[in-house]
Amino acid sequence: MDAAHGDLGPMLRLWRDRLSPVDVSLPAGNGRRSPGLRREELAALAGVSVDYLVRLEQGRARRPSEQVATSLARALQLSDAERDHLYILAGLLPPSPRTVPTHVPPGAQRLMARLGEVPLAVFSASWDLITWTPLWEALLDDPSLRAGSEWNLLRRHFAEIDGVTPAGSITAVSTTGEFSASLVADLRRVRGRYPDDRNVAILIDELLTSSTTFARLWQGGAVGEHRSERKVVRNRLIGTVVLDCDVFTVAGADVRIVAYTAATGSDAAAKLDFLRVSAVTSSRASARVSAE
Repeated sequence: MDAAHGDLGPMLRLWRDRLSPVDVSLPAGNGRRSPGLRREELAALAGVSVDYLVRLEQGRARRPSEQVATSLARALQLSDAERDHLYILAGLLPPSPRTVPTHVPPGAQRLMARLGEVPLAVFSASWDLITWTPLWEALLDDPSLRAGSEWNLLRRHFAEIDGVTPAGSITAVSTTGEFSASLVADLRRVRGRYPDDRNVAILIDELLTSSTTFARLWQGGAVGEHRSERKVVRNRLIGTVVLDCDVFTVAGADVRIVAYTAATGSDAAAKLDFLRVSAVTSSRASARVSAE
């Protein structure tokens, strides 16, 4: 096992060197000594300190936590087999097929990088938010996204309809009742598919206690798959906007890509364009403040 741990650092460097900055929405630049990511870039993407990443690559740290290993695998855009290998090198058990997967395949991550000007997000099968584009964050206008807090669609939705309205509220154009029933039926399907997932069990118990609406729908026993439909989003800058919401399942990964779009030339498209420009301006202003 010790010999295996000794391979972790070299493998992290190899995976970092092969990843193009363009595939993570970073400029390629002309001043790079190698085509891959810099340590500080990978550290930022994975949410770890540069010092800790250096220690991992140099073999001075050998046992990253499961959370760190998951973040590194996602940031490095590893395949499922490569992710499992990283876990083994770190002395961890690879994720069980009976728990909800949270690994985003490389192709889906490249898609996110290339479509960064669209409100896009990736969710797990149980609707935990995994990653998102800057415009998604600007559209939802939710401080918890910037803070990196846990964000789950069902927690958010049932808190809203039971009287606790979060920032950037989202409702379905059809009816709130149909949307709620669809989410609950979908969660029951996920529970059956991933019976060993502790987080799904915790989510269900929490919602049964906190939401009378969820509890009533759960007792109905419906099983189904949540489908795409138009959504109404309320944003402090652009007001209310109706957008097409499409959900795409990544084959073999059971993660979902959610995209909000509007027809070209529509009022909704104009509002998204305004929000996009505002988000870029705000980001540049923040960068200038940080640099001063």
